[in-house]
Amino acid sequence: MELRHLESFLAIADELHFGRAAAALHISQPSLSQHLQRLERSMGVRLVDRGSHHVTLTEAGEVFRAEARRLLDQLRDAVEMTRKVGSGYAGTVRVGFNYPAGRRVLPLTLDRLAQAYPRLRPELVEKRSGPQLADLVAGRLDVALLFGVPEGPYFASRALFRTPLMALVAPGHPLFGRRSMPFRELAEHRSILFSRELSPASHDALSQAAKQSGIRLNVTDEVNDSMATAMVIATGTVVGFASATRAVETSAMGLSAVALVEPEPTLDVCAVWPARDSSPGARVFLAGLEAAAPFAAVGL
Repeated sequence: MELRHLESFLAIADELHFGRAAAALHISQPSLSQHLQRLERSMGVRLVDRGSHHVTLTEAGEVFRAEARRLLDQLRDAVEMTRKVGSGYAGTVRVGFNYPAGRRVLPLTLDRLAQAYPRLRPELVEKRSGPQLADLVAGRLDVALLFGVPEGPYFASRALFRTPLMALVAPGHPLFGRRSMPFRELAEHRSILFSRELSPASHDALSQAAKQSGIRLNVTDEVNDSMATAMVIATGTVVGFASATRAVETSAMGLSAVALVEPEPTLDVCAVWPARDSSPGARVFLAGLEAAAPFAAVGL
């Protein structure tokens, strides 16, 4: 059974006239008759009674008319859905994000996508920048929302907004309650960092600020889990660091965020995707991101 045979039968069933049915399909009348004959042979049943002055459907033809219409509608839906998936209008897009992007970028972008592409389903995972880049290379993510512009020709990127890095301290620490401090004063206090492997842009921003200040950070440990970092800071003996987006929301934990100046270490929150062979879903997600921009940075 061929698709064109079904289309020919339905045209005959609608027109009840071979000449009009052939004209509607832009084929010759003999070709139309052949399609019907082959369809009837493949099914082993007569579908159309054709007299010298009339064309009618048999009882079997009436039943098959409804079924053939349903089959063609399902096929058209399947083709349309496939085209939408291929164009990124439907299907799945896998998006990694960090905390600032989750607060500032995703809500607006997902709202735009839901309005424009309701059948596109984002799969979201929160990770630090290093693992997100690894997942992009491995094909486990379509788009990453992270800190910094990655190096190398594999990645394409777009900066979304800039946010400062702030110091975090607990009650009892000498810096607690300060609104701001020169970066060079950090040399007098023990601090904890996140590893460069997991957070390369953050690590480099602090290292560069220390170099500009002419100091060396007194790093006692690297702690990569956010909750564990907060617990270590809560001991009151070390300084931690966080983006302003996260830092200004730590007051509920009893921590104090201190602005760093002279110089102020900053991070760009960027969208990153493969420079070549980006997925259709990624392209649609990025279009939604562009429509939702600009994204306001967190002020102090």
